Amino acid sequence: MSLPQPSERAFVPFVSVAAMMTLIHQVGLDRMLRDLADYIEDDFRRWPLFDKTPRVASHSTDGVIELMPTSDGALYSFKYVNGHPKNMKDGLQTVTAFGLLADVATGYPMLLSEMTLLTALRTAAMSAMAARHLAPRDATTMAMIGNGAQSEFQCLAFRAICGIHTVRLYDVDPAATAKAMANLRDQGLTLIPCKTPEEAMEGAQIVTTCTADKQFATILTDNMIGSGIHINAIGGDCPGKTELHRDILLRSEIFVEFPPQTRIEGEIQQLDDDHPVTELWQVIAGTAAGRTAPAQITLFDSVGFAIEDFSALRYIRDRLEETGLYQQLDLLADPDDPRDLFGMLQRAQP
Repeated sequence: MSLPQPSERAFVPFVSVAAMMTLIHQVGLDRMLRDLADYIEDDFRRWPLFDKTPRVASHSTDGVIELMPTSDGALYSFKYVNGHPKNMKDGLQTVTAFGLLADVATGYPMLLSEMTLLTALRTAAMSAMAARHLAPRDATTMAMIGNGAQSEFQCLAFRAICGIHTVRLYDVDPAATAKAMANLRDQGLTLIPCKTPEEAMEGAQIVTTCTADKQFATILTDNMIGSGIHINAIGGDCPGKTELHRDILLRSEIFVEFPPQTRIEGEIQQLDDDHPVTELWQVIAGTAAGRTAPAQITLFDSVGFAIEDFSALRYIRDRLEETGLYQQLDLLADPDDPRDLFGMLQRAQP
């Protein structure tokens, strides 16, 4: 007996890790970073249209597993992502992810995609897009503190989007810095390995902090931050995990994605709940000021928000037809008569 054949509606495009890597190389890393930044910026301009909620987090002693949902009324997305710093000791990724994009009108999924690589790209694109609005216009040098899996993406995004050409790298593990130096060689950047975070800060107009330890930490002390610097703080992303001394926050103009989430997970968890912050979408929409003076210290307290993943999945969906870099998964039960799911099962009996 032949099994009933699924209709086209049963299939959902799936972008694998291999397909994502091929797509990145076909599009070109610089262009993809710029494209993702533009997609995120476009969606931030539509910020009021989106459902917004802090991510749903399941914490353990080993790490965190999170779901990040949002919708603009026409499309719905969620991302599954974990953060397990201890994994590295076992040869595993600290962060893995996958995501789904769906049609709100029918509830049918439209795309399933790997998001470990895509999250790395969208995080870097988001950082550089924010810096485009907040960093000094003449910035050419960035300190990259924390040289793990995200560091190369950050450096290349700031080069492609903000024009950074010199990066000063520091990590508590010299092997991580050596890895980043090797990966970034011949990428159009002047690379300077540093032995201390203070050395990394010398001459930098932008500093990106991206460390993995799940603890209150002081990666940057107050005396390390001079006037006119833009801080891109992306390592603090859950309760009990920070990178900056509290006094730096008190001297900075602070910009965030979604305050109810950032006050729980970001650097500002160190401050009172009513400490003033500016939502980045308002700067992009022109309803709030970004950098207003050369001596101003700006801080993007970035924890990652679901709308950024929505933008990344929307971008991948828009590339599917032209690239063909996907597989069709027989994911949805789709009987001829929507009331007869059991009948479909029975007809498939061998």
